[in-house]
Amino acid sequence: MMFDAQTFAQLSNGLVYSAIAVYALALLAYAAETAGRVATTGTVGADSQARSRLVGAATIGAGSPDRSRLADAAPVVDDPPSRSRLLGAVGTSLTVLAFGLNLGGVVTRGLAAGRAPWGNMYEFVLVCALAAAAAYLAFLSRRPVRAFGVWIVAVVLLALGLAVTVLYTPAGDLVPVLDSYWLVIHVAAAITAGGVFTVGAVATALFLVRHRQERRGTAQEPRGRYAASLPTTRTLEQVAHTAHIFAFPIWTFAVIAGAIWAENSWGRYWGWDPKETWAFITWVCYAAHLHAQATAGWRGVRASWFALAGYAAFLFNFFGVNLWITGLHSYAGV
Repeated sequence: MMFDAQTFAQLSNGLVYSAIAVYALALLAYAAETAGRVATTGTVGADSQARSRLVGAATIGAGSPDRSRLADAAPVVDDPPSRSRLLGAVGTSLTVLAFGLNLGGVVTRGLAAGRAPWGNMYEFVLVCALAAAAAYLAFLSRRPVRAFGVWIVAVVLLALGLAVTVLYTPAGDLVPVLDSYWLVIHVAAAITAGGVFTVGAVATALFLVRHRQERRGTAQEPRGRYAASLPTTRTLEQVAHTAHIFAFPIWTFAVIAGAIWAENSWGRYWGWDPKETWAFITWVCYAAHLHAQATAGWRGVRASWFALAGYAAFLFNFFGVNLWITGLHSYAGV
């Protein structure tokens, strides 16, 4: 059976909407897992405090504890942790399924347009959401980062929702200046870096939340219980650093490739166009972050703020510059 461009376009739209529905289910599963994990953390913390009080009260004579009372004080492991793990596994399975649907939507969009499927903002968001989900699943296969799931899926879901409601553009040909092999090279590098930067941004934000909780030394407030349920600050910092050290050279390559493409298209490598400027600001923020990580006295919290500033600049470079600021990169519209 032969498919024409319109059929592929309709199939792409259907797959993207299906991906949104499955990502929404994954978000619910991850949210339920997070709630169960937080509740368990609060219960275990309260049980540990109760046990500590009873240890003091149960000491007899020269300091021998009453073992029968200590047994009563021991924390009881109940079903919620296993239910939370099951919900987390369901969330991951749904994320994998949604990723496959998202991938199918991107591929069929490319077949409908007859080119690389990132020639406008709608297509770029589709592929960037795909890259973020792929980066999360790749980290999940090697690191204990399932606590990221609810946030990564929320970001992906928000991006896809924005794509289909605000940024949607029918499949069509590229404007002449975009019709270049540099579209594949430059934009593919930017998309890959953006997807990994998303995981790094989530890891960095959670690191700051966890670090604050550890400094306060309490898990009794709701926010404290959530922070206590996260991976350790060391794990979160390692994940963030791995993501940034992987994505930064790719972003550097994307900036250089964009400059070469600009020379081919406009006869100059750099002209401080708004998009070029914000790409450079993003690069500087992440370079400062990686430098701070290697500088005594700037590691940890101080360095983390540079990473979040870099991700904010990356988002503004795409959404803010494209939607609100006129420049040479405004030709693609949305």
